[in-house]
Amino acid sequence: MSDKILLTADRTLTSDYHHNEFIGFGACAPPNVIPDWLYKWLFFPPIKTKDGIPVAAPYGLRKIEAQLLNEGFDVLTVDPDHLGKYIDEAKILGIHVMDPFGIGPASSTFAAILKKEPFLAQYFHILMNKPEIRKAKRRGLKIIVGGPGVWQFKYRPEFVKEHGIDCIIAGEAEKVVGKIFRAALNDDDPPQYYEVPIKETPSLEEIPEIVAPSINNLIEIGRGCCRGCKFCSVTLRPLRWYPYEKILREIDVTMRNKGGVCLHAEDVMLYGSKNTIPNDEKLLKLHELVVKKCDGMGWSHCSLATVAAKPKLFSKIAEIILQKQPWWGAEIGIETGSPKLAEKIMPAKAHPFKPEEWPEVVRSGMGLMHDNKLIPACTLIVGVPEETEEDLIKTIELMDDLKDVRSLIVPLFFVPMGRLKNEDWFKEAEVNELHQELLIKCLKHDLYWIDNLIDLSFSGKWYKYLLKPFYRLFVEIIRYKVKKAGIK
Repeated sequence: MSDKILLTADRTLTSDYHHNEFIGFGACAPPNVIPDWLYKWLFFPPIKTKDGIPVAAPYGLRKIEAQLLNEGFDVLTVDPDHLGKYIDEAKILGIHVMDPFGIGPASSTFAAILKKEPFLAQYFHILMNKPEIRKAKRRGLKIIVGGPGVWQFKYRPEFVKEHGIDCIIAGEAEKVVGKIFRAALNDDDPPQYYEVPIKETPSLEEIPEIVAPSINNLIEIGRGCCRGCKFCSVTLRPLRWYPYEKILREIDVTMRNKGGVCLHAEDVMLYGSKNTIPNDEKLLKLHELVVKKCDGMGWSHCSLATVAAKPKLFSKIAEIILQKQPWWGAEIGIETGSPKLAEKIMPAKAHPFKPEEWPEVVRSGMGLMHDNKLIPACTLIVGVPEETEEDLIKTIELMDDLKDVRSLIVPLFFVPMGRLKNEDWFKEAEVNELHQELLIKCLKHDLYWIDNLIDLSFSGKWYKYLLKPFYRLFVEIIRYKVKKAGIK
C-alpha cells in the first residue's frame, strides 16, 4: 500500500447541476413525483470525468487538495463512481460532506413533509457502502471526513463506528489537515473528532489557492461574517477578505472550464469592508476586474441590509454584471418578518438599520433586487425556540408584501446550530395552523414565479429546448398534486 491520498465526495456534490448552482438544491428533496433516474438527471447529473478524474470538484475539496499538495503529499481527487480504479493504491480516503444525513435545514424540512430520506443522504450512504471502500477499509485504509456538514456526525456516532471513520475535522482545516493526514499515514491514531480552535484558523496568507477547477467556477472572495446571528455557525469565524490578485489567480485556474464564475462570501456586498457598511470603491473594482475576465458572474450569498443601505451602489454593480447576462442569482436570508424575533435571534442582521426596521429592510432590499434583475433564493426559519404566534403573523404579512417580487422563498424548519446548538429541533408534529398558512403561502409564491425563473435560467443556453420541457413537466406535476391536496 502506497502513501497516496484520495479525495472525493458523494454523487450529489460532484455535479455541475446543468451549470446552475441553485438547481443543486434539488438534491435536498427526497424521491418524489418523478422517477429517481429522471430526477437525478434534472437536478444532479454526474460531472464529466477523464479516467475517473472529475473536470471540476467542490471548492472546499479543492482547498484541501491544494493544501496537501503544498505540503508534499501525493494527492488525487477522484469521482465517487470511479474510486475502484485508484483505491488499491491509497492509504487515506478524504471525504467532503455538505449534508451527509439530510438533517440540514432544507433537507430536514423536505424530509419531514414528504416522509422520505433526501437524495443527498441516500447518496452519502451509497458512497460509504461501496464494496471497494469496505474492502480497502479491511486492509487498513484510513477515512478522514471534512466539510460544512461534519456537525451531523455528532448525532450519528453509531454510523462513524460502523463505517470505520478515523477522523472528522470540523472548521477551517488548512492549518491542521497536514498534521492529521501525516499522523494517519504514520499509523498514529488521529483524533476521532477534531474541532479547529480559533487559534488554528488560517490567516489570509495561510489559505492556499486552488490548483484545479471548482464546480461551476465558484471562487471564494472572503471568509467569516460580522453579523452574529445566533442560529449560524459561520459567524463564529473571523472576517477576512482576499486581495484582488488572489481572486483573479483562482479565476484563471477555474476558467479552464470557461463560462461565468460564482463569487462566494457570506455577504458579497461587504467585500473589502471592516463592518456592515459596504466599501464602494473595493466592491466596484472587484466587479470590474471580474467582468473583464469572465463570461458572466453570480453571487453565492448577499444580505438585504447591505443592498437597502446602498441602493445606488447596488444598481452600479448590477449594471456591471448585466453587461454580459440577463440576470444573476444569490442566496438570501429573510428568516423572519417579525421585528421582535429579529431582535432576539439576529440583532445585527438589519445593521446599519435597527432590528425593528427589519420588515422594511426586507421589502426595500427585495424590491431593489427585482428592479436590478438579481433573483434571490430566500430562506425563512420556521419554529425558532422563541417564536410566537405574533411572529408568525408578521412573517405571513411580509410574504403578502413580497408577492410581486421575482424570487424563490423556502421555509426551513429550525435546526439547532451556532449559538442555538443546544436548543431542541423543530419537528413536523409541532406545525400549527399558522405554520401551515406560511408554508402554503411560500409554495404558492414559488409556483407563481417558477415558470419565469425556468425561462430566465435557460435563456441563451443551447440546451434549453432539451431541458426546459422536463422542468416544466415536473412543475406541472407538483401543481397537480397541490390542487389534488385541496390547496387553492
